[in-house]
Amino acid sequence: MARKYFGTDGIRGLVGAAPITPDFVMRLGYAAGKVLAKAQSATVRPTVLIGKDTRISGYMLEAALEAGFSAAGVDVMLAGPMPTPAIAYLTRALRLSAGVVISASHNPFQDNGIKFFSDLGTKLPDAIEEEIEAALESPMECVASERLGRAKRLDDAQGRYIEFCKSTFPNELDLRGLKIVVDCAHGAAYHIAPHVFHELGAEVVAIGNKPDGFNINDGFGATDPDAMSAAVREHGADLGIALDGDADRLIMCDAGGRQYNGDQLLYVMVKDRLATGPVAGAVGTLMTNMALEVAFKQMGVAFARAKVGDRYVLEVMRERGWNLGGEGSGHLLCLDKHTTGDGIVSALQVLSALKRSGMSLDQCTKELVLFPQTLINLRVANGFDWQKNLATVDEKEKVERELGDTGRVLIRASGTEPLIRVMVEAKNADHAATMARRIADTVSA
Repeated sequence: MARKYFGTDGIRGLVGAAPITPDFVMRLGYAAGKVLAKAQSATVRPTVLIGKDTRISGYMLEAALEAGFSAAGVDVMLAGPMPTPAIAYLTRALRLSAGVVISASHNPFQDNGIKFFSDLGTKLPDAIEEEIEAALESPMECVASERLGRAKRLDDAQGRYIEFCKSTFPNELDLRGLKIVVDCAHGAAYHIAPHVFHELGAEVVAIGNKPDGFNINDGFGATDPDAMSAAVREHGADLGIALDGDADRLIMCDAGGRQYNGDQLLYVMVKDRLATGPVAGAVGTLMTNMALEVAFKQMGVAFARAKVGDRYVLEVMRERGWNLGGEGSGHLLCLDKHTTGDGIVSALQVLSALKRSGMSLDQCTKELVLFPQTLINLRVANGFDWQKNLATVDEKEKVERELGDTGRVLIRASGTEPLIRVMVEAKNADHAATMARRIADTVSA
């Protein structure tokens, strides 16, 4: 069954335009509630946890979801603004039926979305999302008054999650002596991330920590990490940590402001694990830099590529029984620490690697020389299929012949926005840029 609403990371779009409207979100809550209730034991009342990021629209969508769940006879716990991975953790820790996050992650404030977690703190499998979509086709009803769901606040969500994050950092280490800039993207981690690093001993300079409902991801965070680099240089900090709006992405920088993406940070984590024992393998995506694959081969670490999207990275990791994986965009997964990608937890794994090795980020990654990549994002009409554009297909084949075994071409549709992404990777940066532009020009023609 083709999914109508769910993309690679839940349901996402412009607020006020279908499907991100209060009426649809209420029906979504009802449909999800009915699916959850069916899966639950008849003697156990389903309970879901709802969290959100700092977008102004979160208040409206939270109320709509709450109403839908209540109408389905499902109890609701409200966590307020919390990182996406925090909801995954708390759902599992509190033994709840499911977790729901109202967030559009790295998108601007005008967008929003809904993503679900299972009772195990993992993304819902495709089959359950399809079941929810099927339930959306039925009329919304309402259980009898005595069976309506109740709602209450989870008052200690922040403290619980801070302690969980700290527990993923080695007991024998601390962050004393480090000055760290923490950029929260004016997002869901604004009241959490600075505390985590401070309580582990670091001197913290927090930026992007004053959300107003409209400034999430605006000039700050993992999708705009120059603010982090500038603050590191301004304050003479040792490191910078930039999260995105829902804190599941991570970009870091060193004392000079040089930025390190997800591929480089995954390399640091794998290298650190190898120092204490074998690493069976690591998972990247079709977008992962070829240099990382080459480096892992030299290190004796198996490498597999998944489709783009952290849910697909996670699927391959589970299939192979591997603990480490991630994307260049900064989604990093450490399955022996958490069930989902977590920017704060991933930063702590990198910091523990630096502490153990006594090296800087630059020193830890000096042997990994990334191949130049050019990525061009092209906005297209909904439903646009680049594979039916003969000029694009022809130009792609020409570029691949020219590159031979010295690079790669990847064209794919975004799973969350109406975009076509054209990526060319080559040993020469100018060649990568020129070839990517040649292909992109055919897409927009």
